[in-house]
Amino acid sequence: MKATAERIEKNTVLLQVEVEAAKVDKAMDQAYRKVVKQVNIPGFRKGKAPRAMVERFVGAETLFGEAAETLLPEAYMEALKETGTEPIDQPKIDVVQGEPGKDLIFKATVEVKPEVTLGEYKGLEVKRPSVEVSDEDVNKELERLQNRHAKLVTVEEGEVQNGDTAIIDFAGYSEGEAFEGGSAENYSLNIGSSTFIPGFEEQLVGAKLGEEKEVNVTFPEEYHAENLAGKPALFKVSIKELKRKELAPLDDEFAKDVSEFDTLEELKSDIRNKLKEAAETKAKSAVDNGAVDAAVNNASVEVPEVMIDQKVEEMLNSVGQRLMQQGINMDQYFQYTNSSIDDMRERMRPDAEKTVKNELVLDAIAKAEKIEASEEEVSEEIEKIASYVKQDAKIVRKTLEMQGEMGNIMQDIVRRKIVSFLSENAQVVEGTTAE
Repeated sequence: MKATAERIEKNTVLLQVEVEAAKVDKAMDQAYRKVVKQVNIPGFRKGKAPRAMVERFVGAETLFGEAAETLLPEAYMEALKETGTEPIDQPKIDVVQGEPGKDLIFKATVEVKPEVTLGEYKGLEVKRPSVEVSDEDVNKELERLQNRHAKLVTVEEGEVQNGDTAIIDFAGYSEGEAFEGGSAENYSLNIGSSTFIPGFEEQLVGAKLGEEKEVNVTFPEEYHAENLAGKPALFKVSIKELKRKELAPLDDEFAKDVSEFDTLEELKSDIRNKLKEAAETKAKSAVDNGAVDAAVNNASVEVPEVMIDQKVEEMLNSVGQRLMQQGINMDQYFQYTNSSIDDMRERMRPDAEKTVKNELVLDAIAKAEKIEASEEEVSEEIEKIASYVKQDAKIVRKTLEMQGEMGNIMQDIVRRKIVSFLSENAQVVEGTTAE
């Protein structure tokens, strides 16, 4: 087989491919063995007619068309490999010569990855946030633990305070009329949680237990019920019961109750260590991201629309899968958020474009630095996947190969190696505060 590649436009390549007649004839023979089982030819048992008779009965062109369905994709993929062409979309194929007994000649017009002009990507200045953990940080975490393990006690008398859990009855009215979904009894509301319409919870603060209070609010313009969006409403609210958090004192007993430690000092030490680990992880991520951003900013590349579209669809599928895990489908999500799939696509587009640009630049750096995934690294990655899905690594590898995913596995490894390469070659400037 012969294949040549010619760049005819900025991101478009024309492949010219010639497949020798012998290979065409072999594909014709395979097509014959398939077709002969499907046709009834007078004078022959089904599946037993010779090829010449089948060609006369169904037509040589029909047999050639069957052969081409297999031959063209195989030849196209081989041509991509032979010419080093990296397509980003489906090709447009034009058969120049296609008939039995002759070479198969075709042209494939395909959009390819854009050329990347790299700038400086080594020795770039990158800020690393501080990883220092203060006593205040530790105390804030202790306070969160206190609140998480606080007991809710019933308040016999008094006023609603921020942080209280109020048991309320309420009825909502818009333009003097009760509206659907605007009333409930014995509703448990955490004051300050911003669960209700903006302004609702704030107006309950100071209300007395047993009091009936009128609350005036305005529905947001983007409210999911169109008949209420942007409109004022009145809620009549009865405060039936109040519950308030009772915080345990910060002492050794508290430490024993909420952790495996016997003393408060041991708990504090553990909190400090965990905060330090989290800060280190965050700082490493900041350096990695900073190194990538700096390299990408110094590079020049025009991202094709088709690659952005593909990334948006990939992101949409990811969101759909996460929603399904929560028992929600996309239609329900759009109904709840009063949005549409087109709205989501539009919101995702800037991130999709940035992601694609990053990937293109990282791949160009990998090529320049000859960074590749070793067989050992690929095996380690498959072992991790196998451990996660609780299957034998050999079975996982075979499945990935059948699904054509090995290239993606190798690409992910290479990109991680490039990020490490950029971070290791950056000039890291220590920051003063963690972000």
